[in-house]
Amino acid sequence: MLLRYTQALMTHISQTAVCNRHHSVEQQLSRWLLLSLDRLPSKDLAVTQELIASVFGVRREGITEAVGKLKRAGHISCRRGHITVLDRTGLEKQACECYRVVKAEFDRLLPKVAVIQTERPAYRLNYNIPPSGTAITLIPNTRW
Repeated sequence: MLLRYTQALMTHISQTAVCNRHHSVEQQLSRWLLLSLDRLPSKDLAVTQELIASVFGVRREGITEAVGKLKRAGHISCRRGHITVLDRTGLEKQACECYRVVKAEFDRLLPKVAVIQTERPAYRLNYNIPPSGTAITLIPNTRW
């Protein structure tokens, strides 16, 4: 099981590196949201645009613009510190092929587990973010 997870993770890492180089921030954000939803029992993610920008290594304005496009298309809604996916199918069309590659590898290598839908955010991304321009080490404050 550990070797299968490692293989899936290596695919995810390498595909993300390719994605960061070749696809728009909007496509990357769509991919990231979908991959997050695949692992959470909720359509609501408690995450800030600042955190997403830090993870992607882009300016917050780039994330704000991408979020705005996805909101106008009706794929997501957001309020302070929360993003809710409204149209998963539309978001899948917006995402680059990297999402499908990573999802297929995880589906192939890792067994399915039952997921219970909930109205509350399933997981709150709560990282300590250093000031801009410093090295970032993501250390979660909450348990996985």
